[in-house]
Amino acid sequence: MYSGLKFVGIFLLFISCNFSENRNSPVKVPPTEADEMYNEATSLYNNDNVKAFTFLSKAESIYKLKNDSANIASCLIMKAIILNDIGDYLSSNERAIDALSFLKLPRDSAYLTSIYNNLAISEKNLKHYSEALSWYHKALQVSSDNSQKITIKNNIADTYGKLKSYSQAIRIYQSLLKDKNLPQSEIDYARILDNYNYTNWLENNSYKAEQGLLAAFALRQKINDKSGLISSHSHLAEYYLQSDKGKALYHNEEKYRLAKTIKNPNDRLEAIEFLVQNDTKNHLQNYFAEYQHLNDSILLSRDKAKNRFALIEFDVEKKNAENQKLKIITVQKQNRILKQNVVLGILSLSLVGGWIVYKRRKKRLQQENEFRIKENQLHLSKKVHDVVANGIYQVMTKIENQEDFDKERVLDELEFVYEKSRDISYEKTTPENRPEFSKRISTLIASFNNENVKTYLAGNDENIWKTLKEFTREEIYQIMRELLINMKKHSQATLVAFKFERKNNRIQIQYTDNGIGISEGIKYKNGLTNTDSRIEAIHGEIIFDTETEKGLKIYISLPAS
Repeated sequence: MYSGLKFVGIFLLFISCNFSENRNSPVKVPPTEADEMYNEATSLYNNDNVKAFTFLSKAESIYKLKNDSANIASCLIMKAIILNDIGDYLSSNERAIDALSFLKLPRDSAYLTSIYNNLAISEKNLKHYSEALSWYHKALQVSSDNSQKITIKNNIADTYGKLKSYSQAIRIYQSLLKDKNLPQSEIDYARILDNYNYTNWLENNSYKAEQGLLAAFALRQKINDKSGLISSHSHLAEYYLQSDKGKALYHNEEKYRLAKTIKNPNDRLEAIEFLVQNDTKNHLQNYFAEYQHLNDSILLSRDKAKNRFALIEFDVEKKNAENQKLKIITVQKQNRILKQNVVLGILSLSLVGGWIVYKRRKKRLQQENEFRIKENQLHLSKKVHDVVANGIYQVMTKIENQEDFDKERVLDELEFVYEKSRDISYEKTTPENRPEFSKRISTLIASFNNENVKTYLAGNDENIWKTLKEFTREEIYQIMRELLINMKKHSQATLVAFKFERKNNRIQIQYTDNGIGISEGIKYKNGLTNTDSRIEAIHGEIIFDTETEKGLKIYISLPAS
């Protein structure tokens, strides 16, 4: 059913353009840059909607800087109309609602008809017919122009038709046809006459609608109303379908031809769909192919248009934000001289308190120096524990676990510990020429293996450790040695196992023994205390599982790089 949506779009645009003139004062004021952009957008509407939308977005951003709410509303109304035309009905509704929020009533009440109409058209296109009726009635209530009212009433009747409330639609058409001024507008008269007869036929298929439909068709031919002719051909094609299929196909083909001429893809799509359903010739495959191609093209075109208009608004907002930033920078430069003068005054006052600040700083530096000394002492103590104490304990463990006592080897290892202790005194940090880290780990764990304690190792592949820094490797080595020493001293374990894995760019170490576990009565000394600090130093995590029935499980996780 033809509701004159395109006509309403132009009609709404016309109103919004006139509103921009009505809101000005009687005094003639030269147009601003934003006004010129707005006027350029109105002239481009329907010819180049992309440029029109760009000018509207730029004008809107300028009006916002000036807090010109009426002009902001004008821009939003026009943008809503353009978005409606391209099929972006939800975005159109958003702009229209935004426009309502900028209106200052009753001063700006002249804008309401245009906004309500646009909201009604969007809801109607979304097939939300009840909501559309609500907005149309609001538009009719605030409209004061007779031509506007005719268009709105026609659209209300058309919406009732969509809801299949034909009797309500017919009553509205009848009241419009009784209007003596209606024939003066041949476009309106032809539209309402066509819709009236078509709706009567929809309500009752025995209704003789042919004469009225042909009269509207003839009038539209006379005034060369191509959009109206498409609607007439559509209604005649449906009307003749049961009585004269040849005429029905003729009118549908004419609808297709006209839609193609005026580049109306939606009506063209409807014509192809009619042919698919009703043409008995062997052209169905061609019809299906064209229908699919055209439907895909419409959807793609709408998506491109939606994205393009969204990008236009984004770019304008971004540029506006950059301009605001430049203005802020300018203001900052202007205030810099004032700030410098203020700073000079503050500096004078600061000199008075300078001595106090100096004394406090001196005291703070002294405290920091004392802290640094203590920290260094702790560092050295930790190194002594790691190298000397744990080193000697490991040698003792090897002597204890070896049946054949190798004096020369023990002396070599004690000499190594001695050299390391000398290195501590000289703070040597250059790493030695050591074997692969995985071999060091294997050797360490094997040194605690004896007839009473069996040690096991899984996953000790050099690839696990290859991305770690030397510092991190050394800390891991010391952590493992501390765990083994504490096991030997306290756990009474007979089985000890280490498992290494690399998951999600993290290294996971699992320690397990079958000893007595950790009870509340046991307190380890420096060993596990150092372990906590080492874990923290390499940004790792350690979890002691004390809920096992017997033994101890410790989970260590650290970054792999």
